[in-house]
Amino acid sequence: MYLGIDLGTTTLKVAAFDAKTGALVARYEQRLRTQVDHEGKREQEPVGIWKGVCSACSQVRSQCAGSKKQWSAVRGIGLACQGGSTIIADRRTGSALSSMILWNDARAYPYIEAIMAEKGPKYWASFTLRDEPGMGLARIHWLRERRPELFHHDNIYIGAGEYLYFNLTGQWRQDPCHALQSGCYDARRARLSDNGPRVVGETAAFFAPVRQGHTTHPLRKEAARSLKLSEGIPVAGPYMDQEAGFLSVAHTSKQPLACSLGTAWVGSFRLPAPARGSSPSQLVIPDPSGRGRLVIQPLLSGNVTWDWGLETFVHASLKKALATHAAVLKGRILPPRGLVALPWLYRPNPFRPHLAGGGGFMGISPATTKADMFRAVIAGMAYELFRVFSGLQERGVMDAVVLCGGASRGQPFQQLIARLFRPLPAYCVVEDDWAGARGCLCAFGGKPAHCSTRKVCRLPRLVDGNELAQGYKLYSDVIERVYGEVARSQTYKLE
Repeated sequence: MYLGIDLGTTTLKVAAFDAKTGALVARYEQRLRTQVDHEGKREQEPVGIWKGVCSACSQVRSQCAGSKKQWSAVRGIGLACQGGSTIIADRRTGSALSSMILWNDARAYPYIEAIMAEKGPKYWASFTLRDEPGMGLARIHWLRERRPELFHHDNIYIGAGEYLYFNLTGQWRQDPCHALQSGCYDARRARLSDNGPRVVGETAAFFAPVRQGHTTHPLRKEAARSLKLSEGIPVAGPYMDQEAGFLSVAHTSKQPLACSLGTAWVGSFRLPAPARGSSPSQLVIPDPSGRGRLVIQPLLSGNVTWDWGLETFVHASLKKALATHAAVLKGRILPPRGLVALPWLYRPNPFRPHLAGGGGFMGISPATTKADMFRAVIAGMAYELFRVFSGLQERGVMDAVVLCGGASRGQPFQQLIARLFRPLPAYCVVEDDWAGARGCLCAFGGKPAHCSTRKVCRLPRLVDGNELAQGYKLYSDVIERVYGEVARSQTYKLE
């Protein structure tokens, strides 16, 4: 068997897979406790995360005891983690000296503006291939003002992946995506760089080395004892969760666009050499297969928008809204003609940038219903995904769409996205909850690292093609008029 560990922002998942067939043998997931406050704090305790991994592995081990597959048969471990988190740790022992500040913690946001004022977009794009610094640099600035004693050569800046990988192997490693988000990675040369850290008074030596390809390290004695596994079995990783998710579906076609429809919507694809592209928010890392680069492109929309639409227009209880929203749509997914929703709820107000809230509606009339507005939210989110990635289809960089994540399970997004990217085939991941746990096993090859997919069957009765095309054109016109160059810059552009 192989064991996949997938640490997300809010959930920890551990699964065991049959080495020959790839079948899911045992699995366990648990919610992670997050400390929050009104100032934007989002923190977790590293020691609790390691204890959670040990507890989850114990649960999987118990399930294996009741099957033909025994825990002693585990021959390798893969690790995937959410990227962009911040921990200051003891370099020698691996002990965390701070809480883990999550990627969506907002307290250091003001420091990004100061860093950008010192070095503009051209500076960052020259080596990161994106227009802004990694948020980790702002957190270093923020932390140094509050806990200056943490910053010396005996300590190290790490994230969730490095912390768990050190606990498992005693070795420091980080994935390239996390390095980009931390601000210490040169994406052009695929290596650590001082260019970002020196802006905040640090060097690349303050960060962990970057993982090279699919290299592994042996499970150390202390971790083997805690997990009740054999010392020395290989451990692969850490991979960013989005990277692992892509690797789990990369076998679906030659050039798939993997769309993760989760908390944040993200599209991932291979950019074959010598092709080049640009986006202000892209994460560009070496393709682990060695075939060019892997681009991970976040969208300015996600399931925060989807959940808001459900709770606002279907039912105040999200659980009930999810259970009943199909009945609200009543066999029709698209909104009335002329009604458009802009799904950028994360963005500042486009007319008053100091105020929050960039979402909006256009085309509301006295006849507009809650159901109509709900349909507009669904359509707007699908339109935005197509708007960002349609250039890949036009230039032949993608040959299929693969959907995974929570929002991919229902007909509305499946049908809209499949029709928008027509004639390319669209697929859904069968076990999307375990894509990260599978993808991080790619170092070992074979079926355990591959998610099964099924083709989306397009249902013309739910989506009229002409009406969809007209709706998308109106959406594109409205968002560009409201957001101007900001909207145009968010589309992925091939050079």
